[in-house]
Amino acid sequence: MASIVFNNVSKTFKDTAIIKNVNLTINDGECTVLIGPSGCGKSTMLRLICGLEEHDEGDIYIGDRLVNNVPPANRGIAMVFQSYALYPHMTVFENMAFALRVRNLKKSEIEERVVNAAKILKIDHLLQRRPKELSGGQRQRVAIGRAIVRNPYAFLFDEPLSNLDTALRYKMRYELAKLKAQLKTTMVYVTHDQSEAMTLADKIVVMRDGIIEQVGKPLEIYDSPANLFVAKFLGTGEMNVLPVHFIEFLDKLAVFELPTGERISFRRRKDNDYNINDEYYVGIRPEDIEILNPNATYFGNQMSGQISLFENLGGDGFVHLNLKDDTPIMSKTRRIITEKDGSDVKLCFGIDRCYLFDKDGKTLLGINRKS
Repeated sequence: MASIVFNNVSKTFKDTAIIKNVNLTINDGECTVLIGPSGCGKSTMLRLICGLEEHDEGDIYIGDRLVNNVPPANRGIAMVFQSYALYPHMTVFENMAFALRVRNLKKSEIEERVVNAAKILKIDHLLQRRPKELSGGQRQRVAIGRAIVRNPYAFLFDEPLSNLDTALRYKMRYELAKLKAQLKTTMVYVTHDQSEAMTLADKIVVMRDGIIEQVGKPLEIYDSPANLFVAKFLGTGEMNVLPVHFIEFLDKLAVFELPTGERISFRRRKDNDYNINDEYYVGIRPEDIEILNPNATYFGNQMSGQISLFENLGGDGFVHLNLKDDTPIMSKTRRIITEKDGSDVKLCFGIDRCYLFDKDGKTLLGINRKS
């Protein structure tokens, strides 16, 4: 195993800066997930680590070794691609053994490594089949097995599950989580899927336009995003963001007004100072908004809305609504919505279940799920 360190690393393609002065430490034995929109530079980061791309400035270390000028084959890195990249004319055994044969390892050692990796991945009964005889999930296991047999310092995964159907992605995500715990090897994982990131990561790196916006543990970033971009990017069902302006302090509460004229409150924090009529943004995750039962009494924040669509996903669903000023908002619920489209409802959310951002998108208040 080995740590991976970026020191002031930059990469430019033609006249476009792809990676901009990045500093990042991936600790030994840690699974670090890189997420961000398309074109943010996360796959380029993987290619810089394994040497498939050369960086323009800065230093990259794998363990204690500076690898700026080290060829890819000598970096001790194994990469699993989005496409399985299996040799169609070879059996599973031959695909997994290929890199070991190139290194002229003994036949007995090759067989031991391949069989052990196949057992870990539960594909030992497939060793004599060819790729065309395998399902997508089995092919991906072979690609992972080909990486495991090399005993690398680190594994790099470039969206390895994106070609699988939804059900198989869930299953493979579970298998990868178990594999991570079993191997205890440094992993760098690129994905667009927030569920994969939250499930697999010891540390998440959120990227945008070649820079790192935030680094932290999954729940730390989810509950305390550095800015509005990170808050909206991470989560299943994009965060609802509404403009507000500050009205007054009431004892331990800070009161803000929505464009609809309705007021919402936060717990007052000693380290935050607000000015009358200053503009801010409030963020509320869909799972933190509830549709209030007409017969219930609720003392938290409330807004009036009108249902436009209910997406029934089986065990839960998304309710799409419009506020009084036609601003769209979304709630995630586990109950069956009996109200018809067009129904007027009350929305509620706790004073500790909303985020606050300044007009430039910097986070002023996150949430505390222990409260």
